[in-house]
Amino acid sequence: MAQHAISAEQVEQFEAGFHGDLVRPGDVRKSGALSGPSERRSRSENAVYDDARAVWNGMIDKRPGLIARCRGVGDVISAVNFARDNDLLVAVRGGGHNVAGTAVCDDGLVIDLSEMRGVWVDPGDRTAWVQAGATWADVDHETQSFGLATPGGVVSETGVAGLTLGGGIGHLRCKYGLTCDNLASVDLVTADGDFLTASEDEHADLFWGLRGGGGNFGIVTGFEFDLHPVGPEVATCVVFYPGDRMAECLRAYRKYVASAPDEISTLTMSGVMPEEELFPTDAVNDLKIGIVGCYAGPVEKGERALALLRKIDEPIADFSGPMPYVEFQQLFDEDYPDGMRYYWKSLYLDDLSESAIDRIAYWSDVAPSPLSTVDIWQMGGAVAQVDVENSAFAGRHAPFLLGVEANWERPKDDNANVEWVRDCLDDMRQFSDGSVYLNFPGFLEEGDDMMRATFGPTYERLVVLKDEYDPTNLFSLNQNIAPSGSAEADGGACHD
Repeated sequence: MAQHAISAEQVEQFEAGFHGDLVRPGDVRKSGALSGPSERRSRSENAVYDDARAVWNGMIDKRPGLIARCRGVGDVISAVNFARDNDLLVAVRGGGHNVAGTAVCDDGLVIDLSEMRGVWVDPGDRTAWVQAGATWADVDHETQSFGLATPGGVVSETGVAGLTLGGGIGHLRCKYGLTCDNLASVDLVTADGDFLTASEDEHADLFWGLRGGGGNFGIVTGFEFDLHPVGPEVATCVVFYPGDRMAECLRAYRKYVASAPDEISTLTMSGVMPEEELFPTDAVNDLKIGIVGCYAGPVEKGERALALLRKIDEPIADFSGPMPYVEFQQLFDEDYPDGMRYYWKSLYLDDLSESAIDRIAYWSDVAPSPLSTVDIWQMGGAVAQVDVENSAFAGRHAPFLLGVEANWERPKDDNANVEWVRDCLDDMRQFSDGSVYLNFPGFLEEGDDMMRATFGPTYERLVVLKDEYDPTNLFSLNQNIAPSGSAEADGGACHD
């Protein structure tokens, strides 16, 4: 997609039919004007533009030519038509993190859905309809009022749109599947500016691709989810062990999850995690391994089922026990503040072998930032029970997901942290088929090679969808699969 400057005349014409707010370079905050979600976004003399272009990941500093803050589907259609007719580069922003940074772009148009945050629950049908700018905190607040939930992520400030379109690995996955497995329908604006609904009964091919194939085929404006009885309290495991016992803990964890019931979904995290309020003074700056998970069922039964994870070794700290589901969903929110620097990548692991365990321990120990972690996500259960014919998600074959999170504060440490993640992934590929979870994509710098390795034979089916719904690759800033016959598009990540 070519990048063209956006003239004042073009903006004036666009604005006449747009009900939301248009934000341009140089816009300065006025009384009652838009404000950003954090104090970090008050820089540059409180410029509205700097507020609007800032994203969660502090590594990202892009300057779009225009930001269109949509209030509804009509605005989204208008923005898509404007971008297409004027050959503009398009970025799509939902309500959450966008770790890869492609919710904004240089020079082009950002179609910002973050004000479209409505959630409507039908407790009788056990469904929820969610606008694309909502976060999981928005969804959990409404659904838990009725003792219901759909699988979300593990941080409540994550955006619904990006997580869902990339698959969605959360705390309920082994019992109720991925977020995308719980989609009943989606509303979508195509590159032609058409509005359609996709489900198993309408545009079934597109619905298949949207369930784990990313934000590559259009702009989803609304999601309909199936809900399940969850909470209000769930049994949880939140326990931390000494880092010098990491190998033993991972072996015990591997044995435990091999026979765990589907109601249990867990992950491990290895790193220093220097939380003074959580750990004894003499352990704050030491390497640790944490095991976190919950039981999607009766609390008392869950406490018994999770008990073994709390007895692997002598813990440094144990915060396990019954917890409101909403509170458990927010457990990690403070660990990922707005404006810190993030670089996350992933690999699906063939097994948690002895050699893999040794390398996990090594890479955890050499992380340049004490805030970084090497994570192991238990897969299987309901995730593995969905056939590839039912969704495009490509990670169902793997028993574990490796997530490598570099989290740090100072720009001068960028190179060291990015290199640590990449070196770790290069090493750990010996235990993987090379496929990745596309919500932890780094900056999607491997482009088409990563997409082909991840989707395998499914890749060509996704190209067919791209040819039908976005043949000019208007929506290129995502986990992009370029249409056939076109030059490979620049990489990106799904709207989040």
